[in-house]
Amino acid sequence: KTNGVYSCRACGAELFTSTTKFESHCGWPSFYDPKDTDAVELIEDRSHGMLRTEVRCARCGSHLGHVFEGEGYPTPTDQRYCINSISLRLTPDEG
Repeated sequence: KTNGVYSCRACGAELFTSTTKFESHCGWPSFYDPKDTDAVELIEDRSHGMLRTEVRCARCGSHLGHVFEGEGYPTPTDQRYCINSISLRLTPDEG
């Protein structure tokens, strides 16, 4: 696992850190909390006959993925930010 910061590929805003990334076995990078609550925007998504919460970059509005709650993962927030890997860029920690 590489330690570092995950930024928006479109605008460079820092969104998530490797310390909040966890293995959810869903096929997409999963995080239990954004780096800063102001870094992401949460929007109700009723597409495809479902009720979900879309996650967008607060700076540029790019679609990042969705956040889910109450799935029982052993994380501090009980949330899973399921993020499209193509929307992220990892900057490894120095050292």
